[in-house]
Amino acid sequence: MVALAHENPEAAPALTSRADGILSITLNRPKRGNALSVALIAALQSLFEDAARDRTLRVIVLAATGRIFCAGNDLQESRENSSNPEFVEGRAALISRLAQTMMALPQPIIAKVDGVATAAGCQLVAASDLAVASTNARFGTPGVNIGTWCAMPMVALSRVVHRKHAMQFLLTGELHDAATAQRMGLVNEVVAPHELDAAVDRLASLIASKSPYTVALGKRAFYQQIELGIPHAYEYAKELSVRNSTARDAREGVAAFLEKREPRWEPR
Repeated sequence: MVALAHENPEAAPALTSRADGILSITLNRPKRGNALSVALIAALQSLFEDAARDRTLRVIVLAATGRIFCAGNDLQESRENSSNPEFVEGRAALISRLAQTMMALPQPIIAKVDGVATAAGCQLVAASDLAVASTNARFGTPGVNIGTWCAMPMVALSRVVHRKHAMQFLLTGELHDAATAQRMGLVNEVVAPHELDAAVDRLASLIASKSPYTVALGKRAFYQQIELGIPHAYEYAKELSVRNSTARDAREGVAAFLEKREPRWEPR
């Protein structure tokens, strides 16, 4: 394993920038492999909670500084608290809450991966709604290599890739390249490193151009119906269709299409 340098204690664990309704959140612990310390988890939780309340925000891009997207949990922090089960339980609860917050957000999250994403870092990618990776990216759940099972990452991973692929991740601890991750369903698109910014900007801008109300409604509906049986899913979809079709943005979208003009969406 690579020994990571000490980080600047005064540096913000996550950076943000914003333009045209798109919020970029960038993990900022490059000397620690952007590992998820309790401080970084708390920073992400706070940023996502703020985003949920922001009616003008359309899309979130989750990125990272340095050559590692996220190396998982902070192992130094884990080692210092190895005899403290309360710390382990508390951190697991924070990560669980973070992943569920990501799913519940009204805005879609796009993971922008230009490096290694392992364990809880792989979980961040799996918990995002979409993922675009460069050919530099690698993905894995290597906990088994050091005697731990990637239990928390397993939850999100097993819901976005086939179960046999998820077991392959979890049992072998091997790193998979971006093309393999795309084939398995973890990644939507793979591009050359110099094309990553443009690819993510294009995708984020495309989604940001849609009705914020409809995108928020649709994201929530997608995750709710996918856990239902088929009859219940269709019943839920029927009720959703009625609510959606009578909403202001749906009426505006139909009118704009028929009148051959750009729709004027309301803030969420």
